[in-house]
Amino acid sequence: MTLPGPSDAPFALVVDDDALILMDATDILEDAGFAVLEAMNVAQAIRVLDEHHGNVQLLFTDVQMPGDGDGFDLARRTAELWPHITIVVASGHVRPERGDLPDGATFIAKPFSPSVVRHHVRNTLPSEKHPESLKK
Repeated sequence: MTLPGPSDAPFALVVDDDALILMDATDILEDAGFAVLEAMNVAQAIRVLDEHHGNVQLLFTDVQMPGDGDGFDLARRTAELWPHITIVVASGHVRPERGDLPDGATFIAKPFSPSVVRHHVRNTLPSEKHPESLKK
């Protein structure tokens, strides 16, 4: 897999089984200055993280997806295996219960706007990892 975007841009992995939402979230994060990798389910996301975890600074994931596991499972596994990755979970159907989100992760309700995503990413991602356009 070829890594997208400028080589100095921080990487984000966007995971959503809805192609339109995946594209929307990708556009929002690219506009914020991230180079974006995409996956449509937990298994694909784990493969991407296995290959590129050293480059990925942000995981932005949906909750409900086909296949084994959901976005909460992905968030917890990511936090355990790659603790340097900042995690944002989004859903329009499910709200997190106690223990669903790993420490430090944040939740966004769908539908979301670009300003809401930027706000949560800016407040969750350590400032030294912010892309230039997110600092504005």
